[in-house]
Formats: sequence, C-alpha cells, structure tokens
Amino acid sequence: MLGYLIINVLLAYLAGSIPTGFLFGKARGIDIRQVGSGNIGATNVFRHLGRTAGIVVLLLDGLKGFVAVAVFAPLLAGLGPSAADSQIREWFGLSAALAAVLGHNYTCWLYFKGGKGIATSAGVLLALVPASLGIILAVWLIIFAATRYVSLASICASFTLPFAAWATGESKTMIAVTAGMAVLAIFKHRSNIQRLLAGTENRITIRSAAKQTGSGSAGK
Repeated sequence: MLGYLIINVLLAYLAGSIPTGFLFGKARGIDIRQVGSGNIGATNVFRHLGRTAGIVVLLLDGLKGFVAVAVFAPLLAGLGPSAADSQIREWFGLSAALAAVLGHNYTCWLYFKGGKGIATSAGVLLALVPASLGIILAVWLIIFAATRYVSLASICASFTLPFAAWATGESKTMIAVTAGMAVLAIFKHRSNIQRLLAGTENRITIRSAAKQTGSGSAGK
C-alpha cells in the first residue's frame, strides 16, 4: 500500500506542477514571470495576456487539482489490498490534494517557483469537499465584489476554509488538512498582504479587464 501511496503523491505533484500560465505566456512570446507580479497564476495572466487566456489558465489550473484527487487517488487506492477501507481512500485523496497544490506552488519545471495555488486548491476541494468549496466561493465572490481585490478575496476565502469544512461535518483529518491548505495559501499571499497594508495592491476593474483584453497580444 505504501508503494501505491508514493506513486499517488508523485503523480499528483507532477500534475500540479504543470506551469500552465508560464506555457501560455511562452506561446505568446512572453515570460509571465517577468511582467506584473511575476506570478504564473491566472490573475497575472489575465492582466498581461488578456481575459481569455486568464480564464483558460484558471480552469486548467483547477483541472490539475481535480484530476489528481478525483482520478489518480481513487485509481491507485483501488489497487491496494485495503481498497475497501474508507480511511485509506481518504488518505489517498488528501495526499494527492496536498501534492497537487505543492506541485503548482513549487513546480520542479521552474526551479521550484510557481503560483499561489488558489485555482488548484479549488480543483482539489471540488473533488474532496464540494460543499465547503461552495461556502468559500461565496466568500470570495462577496469580498471581490466589494473590493475588486483578487488577493484579499483569496485570503479571506482561504481563512474561511477550515471553518467551512467543520461546518459541513467533515472529519477531523479533513479539517486539519484544509487548515494546512489555508495557511499555505495565505503564506503565498504575503507580498499581497504587504501591498494591501501599504495601499499599493492593484484592483481588477471592468475597464482595466477590457483594456488588458485588447492589449494582451502586445504583452503589456
């Protein structure tokens, strides 16, 4: 069983490590790490490659996490002698979830520098705890609508995650893991927190989104 668990973690990490935003930038002749925030995630792609590219990267980054948990984990858990053990299957799912997020945040293809893991985390949560995801998505939408700060919405949603898992009756193990995911997500936003406190964080507005869409091909 340990061998299957190790393979599960490796496959999930490799799935999560695919640097989608970086690859989209390269296809346009742009190193996304050298523009804007330098992040390879969907928000920076949205700002500098346009709305369509940002949405596609967002969906693909989420898909990485979902596939790791919903496809790889149950497949490999089912190969072991304890396939019927629900706790074993939960551990496979949780280990795949963490590995996929770490793969995105610290991708081996870019010298272990990656994104902030919000979209990939959403993908793994959709597979693991969809009810909890629904709660934190509502929090994200409310905060973003009120402030137009993607980073603040993501930080607030991340903070809410373990409480949402508790409120929806998840196991103590699941609550602990979601708390770990929340801490990691907030840690990855530490530069955004500094800019928010300094009043220099960028907002996303309808006008700027339209402008970026029109200028995305120019890489501005």
